[in-house]
Amino acid sequence: MNAAQKIIDLHRPHFQHLDALSVGVIDFKKMSFELYGDTHLFFDLASVSKVLGNGAMFLKHPSVIDEKVRLLLEHRAGLPAWGLLKKSNWKEELSAYAIKESETLYSDYSAMRFSLEVEKKLSLKIPALLKDWWDKELYFWQDLPHTYETPISGQRGFDFITHDVHDPNAFNLKEWTGHAGLFGNVESVCKTLLNFQDKGKLIENMLGAWNDHSQRFLYGWDRVANPQDTLAGKGCSQQTFGHLGFTGTSVWIDAQKQRGHVILSNATRDGWYQKDELNEFRRSFGEVIWQM
Repeated sequence: MNAAQKIIDLHRPHFQHLDALSVGVIDFKKMSFELYGDTHLFFDLASVSKVLGNGAMFLKHPSVIDEKVRLLLEHRAGLPAWGLLKKSNWKEELSAYAIKESETLYSDYSAMRFSLEVEKKLSLKIPALLKDWWDKELYFWQDLPHTYETPISGQRGFDFITHDVHDPNAFNLKEWTGHAGLFGNVESVCKTLLNFQDKGKLIENMLGAWNDHSQRFLYGWDRVANPQDTLAGKGCSQQTFGHLGFTGTSVWIDAQKQRGHVILSNATRDGWYQKDELNEFRRSFGEVIWQM
């Protein structure tokens, strides 16, 4: 897989807004993966947490995904996109919204409400429900060992953010919320995705629901709209799904090719608005992976 390393080496000198990068290439046919870059680092996975948590629930506990809960999972439930929540009443505030089928609006509130609804039905937090599916080195941010090295993911006040979650709601609420909060190294993310395939037939289940669904999100996973113009990388098939994370993370899986890639970075180190260099890398790296 020398081509993957060459792409990293080609782009790394041009990175101005990140100094940590780790990638994984997954072969779902062989149930194996290869790792490149800063593989020892543990990254704030940001919204990739949504698919590693909420997105896995339709595989492990499909009976809880009723019509209303699925609307939440697929960002079609009419909840606002985002807002700062108070620790004292955030659950009550989110639970007060009526769930009604609406146009797709990518929503942290929707993901958080999904977690609340599922946990209420199953009487357990989602991390406990998925403990045997998550790799042992995938952590809720408050459980991340302090000896593990994490890159700077931004600033909070006058302090650099390291070891703490970047998302303000996840940081302030300090409990599992569903929309963000997981940390992992690239190996733990790859192993977790292979667990989803091994234990829950992720690819087969996604393909089985694909043709009967016309919306952007499918069971919490984002879908590639145009394989020739996508952050997943040109050349993937139409049956490609994944998710982006605000801090500079991403996961994409091509169900036809049975191949996937994971990119972890700290692109928010100097500010959230500078993603051009990362997005160029995402496209270039993905294009190489799909051609292999």
